[in-house]
Amino acid sequence: MIRLAAAIGLLALISVPIWLGNGYYVNIASQILIWAVFALALNVLVGWAGLVSLGHAGLFGVACYTGALLVVAGWGHLAAAVAAIAVTLVASALFAVLSLRTSGIGFIMITLALGQILWGIAYRWIDLTNGDNGIILGARPQPFGVSLESPSAFYFFTLLVFLCTLASMAAFAKSPFGISLRGTRDQARRMTALGYHVWLIRFAAILFSGLFSGVAGLLFLYYHLYVSPHVLGLPGSAEVLLMVISGGSGTLLGPIVGAALVVVMKTVASAYIERWNLVLGAIFVAIVLFMPDGIVPGARRFWCWGRNSLRELIAAKDEDRS
Repeated sequence: MIRLAAAIGLLALISVPIWLGNGYYVNIASQILIWAVFALALNVLVGWAGLVSLGHAGLFGVACYTGALLVVAGWGHLAAAVAAIAVTLVASALFAVLSLRTSGIGFIMITLALGQILWGIAYRWIDLTNGDNGIILGARPQPFGVSLESPSAFYFFTLLVFLCTLASMAAFAKSPFGISLRGTRDQARRMTALGYHVWLIRFAAILFSGLFSGVAGLLFLYYHLYVSPHVLGLPGSAEVLLMVISGGSGTLLGPIVGAALVVVMKTVASAYIERWNLVLGAIFVAIVLFMPDGIVPGARRFWCWGRNSLRELIAAKDEDRS
C-alpha cells in the first residue's frame, strides 16, 4: 500500500507541468519543492533531535550569498555550488559549537542570535553584499548542457534534487545514526549512560541539516537569480519552522505538506484573499487545536479512527442481522 501511494505521488509530481500547464503555477510548484527541501533539513533538528532552531535562515542565506558572490566573481556554477556547500558546512559547525552549549530555550535563543548576526553582516557589509540592493545573477546553470531557463526545465531539476533529499532523509531516519539521534531527543542522559556521545551526535545532525539547508539555498538562488539580506532574516526561520510543525515534525511527509500549505497561501490564496495572513493564522490555530502533532500525524489518526469506527458499525449490523 505504501509503495503504491509512493508510486502515485511520484507520477503526480512528474506530471505537474502537464496538468498545471501555466508556467506561473509550475513556478509555484518549484517553490514548494525548494521550501520542502529546507523544511526537511530543519526537521532533522526539530523532529529527530528535539532541537528547535530559529536561525536556520542564516545557513540558508550563507549558501545563497556564497554561491552568488562566487558566480559574480567569475567562478563556474558547479565550483561555486560546491564551495557554497562547503562554506555552509563550516557555518553549520560554528552554529553547532556555539549553540550546543545549552538546550531548550537557550538553544533557541543562541540560534536566533546567530541568525540575526548573519543578517546584520549581509545588511551592513555593503562592500561585500551590496546591502539592500542585493546580488543579481545573470543566468541559471546548465547542468550537462541542459538549459534551466524555462519553468518546466527548472521544475524537473528541482524535483530531482528534492527526490534525492527525500531519499537521503528516509535513509537517515532508518539508519543507526538516525535512531541514536532520536534517542538523544527522548533520553539524553540514558544515551550518555549507554556510552553514546550525545554532543557529537547532535553536532553531526546540525551538519547534516546544514548541508541540505545549503542545497535549498542554492535552489532558491537559482530560482530567483537574486539574493538580498531579507533571505537571512527571522521571518524566514520562523516560516520554515511553521512548515515543519504544522505538517508534522519527525515525519518525512509532514514538512512537505507544511511547505505546500504556506507557499500556496502566500502565492495563490493571497491573490484572492486580501487578509490571507489572517486565514493562514486561523489554519495554524485549527491545526494546534485539532491536530497538535501536525497535519500528517493528525490525518493518519483520524483515518484510523474513521476506519475502526466503520468496521465496528459493519460488525454491529452483521450481529443484528444474525
